[in-house]
Amino acid sequence: MNTTAAIEVRNLHQRYDDFEAVRGIAFQVGRGELYALLGTNGAGKTTTLDVLEGYHAPTEGQVRVLGHDPFAQRAEVRQRMGIVLQEAGFYKDLTVAETVNGWRRWTPRPLERGQVLERVGLAHRADVRVGQLSGGEKRRLDLALAVLGRPEVLFLDEPTTGLDPEARRNVWELIRGMVAEGTTVLLTTHYLDEAQQLADRLAIMHMGRIVTEGTLADVLGGRGTRIVFRLPAVRPSDLPFDLGLGRPRITLDGEAYTVETHDPQGDLRRLLVRAHERGWELDGLEVRRPSLEEIFLEVAETEKVAA
Repeated sequence: MNTTAAIEVRNLHQRYDDFEAVRGIAFQVGRGELYALLGTNGAGKTTTLDVLEGYHAPTEGQVRVLGHDPFAQRAEVRQRMGIVLQEAGFYKDLTVAETVNGWRRWTPRPLERGQVLERVGLAHRADVRVGQLSGGEKRRLDLALAVLGRPEVLFLDEPTTGLDPEARRNVWELIRGMVAEGTTVLLTTHYLDEAQQLADRLAIMHMGRIVTEGTLADVLGGRGTRIVFRLPAVRPSDLPFDLGLGRPRITLDGEAYTVETHDPQGDLRRLLVRAHERGWELDGLEVRRPSLEEIFLEVAETEKVAA
């Protein structure tokens, strides 16, 4: 396997009795890169992280973290990774400071308690019992414990769930800072704007498979620019587009048209000329690139139909 990659996954299958949660996925994450793993509920994201974190051996295929099998060689890799689970358990009667102090005793080269609490915005809550923290504050404590040991690889499973917008952006800055320092991050999130803000590369999973992968530009680049408008009582054949091979793709929802084109200037000009000639009023006309959210929903819908 590639020794320059921090994370490698090859032909990973993960089965639980008759259910196959992950169905032959492959990807790799370079050192110092942030890779976002997106997908619908039940897509297989958390199962993939569980295998990479060493909680389960793969049913089939290979995974490597920092060159090691995270299940069979757990001792070699565990101290070099940080993990934020979807849900973590704390002793409610301990204070924030006591919780961090306890983790520091078992963590090689830990950050100072004050330093790590400052980084996650909990310095002012150091003497508060964990049971009295809000859900968002507990999430920040999760992050504090995950980054305490200056991990080389950081697994973040829905790290900003329950945070308000300001707290989310503070966490983003923390993550960006760690990536800038060379930490490799594998992130799962339901917040697509989070992936757009943070990820060097991303993949979208659905029903256990990766259906699209690459940089944001790669993922968006395969789709054309969209011209959107409403136009009653006009047939698609009346529009001024050559619908041959490689030309715009037109969809109609009631009176709303979406024209997906790789020649937006030319096709918009043709549309405006035809509208002027015929006296059409193009209601709600806009030209835009598809968003990651639209592609995510397209993938989910396409795969649902295919299934």
